[in-house]
Amino acid sequence: MSPLTAAALKVLAALGLMLANGVVMIYMLRKVLGHLHIRLGPMHVGWKGTLQTVMDVLKLLTKEDVTPRAVDRWLFRIAPAAVFVPSLMAYAALPFSGTWRIVDMDTGLLYTFAALSLVPIGILMAGWASANKWSLLGGMRAAAQQIAYEVPLLLSVLPLVMIAGTLRLGGIVDAQQGYWLGFIPQWFAFNPLLWPTFIVFAIAGLVELNQTPFDMSEAESELVAGFASEYSAMKFGLLFLSEFSNQFIVSALGVTLFFGGWTLPWVPAEVNSMFGPVIFMAKAYVGIAVMMWIRGTFPRVRIDQLMELGWKRLIPISLALVMLTGFVVKAVG
Repeated sequence: MSPLTAAALKVLAALGLMLANGVVMIYMLRKVLGHLHIRLGPMHVGWKGTLQTVMDVLKLLTKEDVTPRAVDRWLFRIAPAAVFVPSLMAYAALPFSGTWRIVDMDTGLLYTFAALSLVPIGILMAGWASANKWSLLGGMRAAAQQIAYEVPLLLSVLPLVMIAGTLRLGGIVDAQQGYWLGFIPQWFAFNPLLWPTFIVFAIAGLVELNQTPFDMSEAESELVAGFASEYSAMKFGLLFLSEFSNQFIVSALGVTLFFGGWTLPWVPAEVNSMFGPVIFMAKAYVGIAVMMWIRGTFPRVRIDQLMELGWKRLIPISLALVMLTGFVVKAVG
């Protein structure tokens, strides 16, 4: 097989996984929020409503694609792709197992964050091009919070990189192998030094995803869908598919960085090698379920509270954790 064909197949596999994740996660969100709010969620289209999301996808594919007259047409059409493509790019370095990944990068962690950092450009583009003041405000809020929280998000993973000694995602998983006291997994989530780091990562990750309680692109008083208000049909679908895709990526990063990636403790290495992708996906979906639980539980914060938390709290805390980890690594080494 030629390298070009192999690369094309890997991209198609990532696209297929992205689309499948979107369908499953929309159904999952409806069910999780339904049970949290003491209701049933989808019930009648397919068994337990399993085909409801499929019908919604078909509806978006066949719906009329409306373009308002006053929009900036080129930016309006490009914006969904500008949000969708970086989300697809972020799949490239994720290690689903010791051998299953699109590309094994020495700077895989940095690449993934770089890809996700392009998403706010598309969001702001969508809000600006819509010629709608509510869309513009929603886009500006979403972009502002994502840009602000990229700093603590990136700083939160530096202690892990210092301990693992690599930016390669597979290498970070390898650094979490073994046991303390013969039975406690050496996952970074179980390292007391890194517990504050995990909390910062979790908060900053939720903000990056525009997830409740930090979904500033949609304000309750406006009753509109933020930067996506003027979009319909598959343009709207691409914007929200990207949002669900980013949720999977952040959860997968959390699994890779803190919870041992594709490995399970106390099982033979052969089992981890054989079922690595299944283990990885199961862990990622547990993280997604926790995010949905948070989404259905906490009220939305104000924009000033959100920005103050990032600039005045999380960034100083992250810098202090980097310094503390450096001191500990130097002292132990």
